[in-house]
Amino acid sequence: MRYVLNTLGATASAAALVLGGTVAGVAHADAAQPTGLYAPSALVLAVAKGDATATATVERAVTLSCAPAPGGSHPAPGAACEEVSAVNGEFGRLAGTPTRPCTRQWDPVTITATGVWQGKHVDWSATYGNACEMRESMTGATVFDF
Repeated sequence: MRYVLNTLGATASAAALVLGGTVAGVAHADAAQPTGLYAPSALVLAVAKGDATATATVERAVTLSCAPAPGGSHPAPGAACEEVSAVNGEFGRLAGTPTRPCTRQWDPVTITATGVWQGKHVDWSATYGNACEMRESMTGATVFDF
């Protein structure tokens, strides 16, 4: 009888250690480590109809990733990455003075950039009176030309 009790006790102890180790292994995850030499730069760019980011209807959207190499669904990722890099990820600096006049028709367009630029969170938007005003204020920039 003593042999049976010792065997059951040893089996129960071993099972507890194994199960405890398994649970502890699942509960403790290692901290995320960088997977490359470059800080992440991945953005979602959108053009939407409406005057508020929260309520505007997205008409077009693309992804843009710039590190380690330009990519994503943007039609010209290399040029777009160069432009964003030139303004150090400050999308407001992309806008310039319109080169030609637009009609005063009120048909608001909101553009947004959301994601990460060189490891920093980006959540930027701007609203224009209509598509012509947006296009003209971007003065030839390809970032929102999709």
